[in-house]
Amino acid sequence: MNIGIRAHDIENLPLEELVREISSKGLTSVQLALNKSFPDINTGLGSLSPGMAYHIGKAFRQEDIQIAVLGCYINMIHPDLNERRKALDRFKEHLRYSRDIGCSIVGTETGNVNAEIVYTKENFKEEPFLEVVKSVRELVEEAEKFGVIVGIEGGINHPVYSPGVMKRLLESINSNNLQVIFDPVNYLTIENYQNQEAVIAEAFELFGDRIVILHAKDFIIEDNSIKTTTVGEGMLNYDPVFKFIKEKKPFINILLEETKEPYIDRSISFLREKYNRA
Repeated sequence: MNIGIRAHDIENLPLEELVREISSKGLTSVQLALNKSFPDINTGLGSLSPGMAYHIGKAFRQEDIQIAVLGCYINMIHPDLNERRKALDRFKEHLRYSRDIGCSIVGTETGNVNAEIVYTKENFKEEPFLEVVKSVRELVEEAEKFGVIVGIEGGINHPVYSPGVMKRLLESINSNNLQVIFDPVNYLTIENYQNQEAVIAEAFELFGDRIVILHAKDFIIEDNSIKTTTVGEGMLNYDPVFKFIKEKKPFINILLEETKEPYIDRSISFLREKYNRA
């Protein structure tokens, strides 16, 4: 079992201390968002270089920690076309230097019709989906040049809001340089959470072969809506998830999300126990 964490969920540590802290917990991989983990370093558009990427990657390699995903979460359909262009160009810059940092996947969600990422049914219309296809196609074409992967994460706050829409996106862009970051909580709503096993099963059936990263978080019901929470503290049924992973995706990177101190060690133990019983 290969458990990692979003590096920025371990807060306010310089590079070498951050890596040592992650290693001390027995974690083997990270999702690394440069701007979130290193706010004191200029990581904006135009700042990346092979030297910076190698420097950061070397620190993780020295502790035998894989940078499983280079997180560059953008609004790829931002309503301001200038902001959209900056976001796409920033993602493409991450693609170009991901090899130097030692990572083959650059990850993002699919954005929002609004400048802020909020739930709106406007995302579910045809036009936003077609705009997503246009943006993802541009990113995948860049990834193909450098032999790396665009990892797309779906969720109800985005135009790719269901397993079926994710399948449609994959079919719309015929490239193996496009793969899926799967977070089962992301597809759950107040209407379907009681049938979560069916939602998870549908995702595995439609695109299980294209999943390259599994995000691990949990959820509770609060004020008649889904609220994300620490792994092991909520209602997600991990049994069907780990049953599939053990059979079909051994050693896939399972990355803790929404899990910070003092809960990290407990969440790791929870996942290991669930995995061993699956």
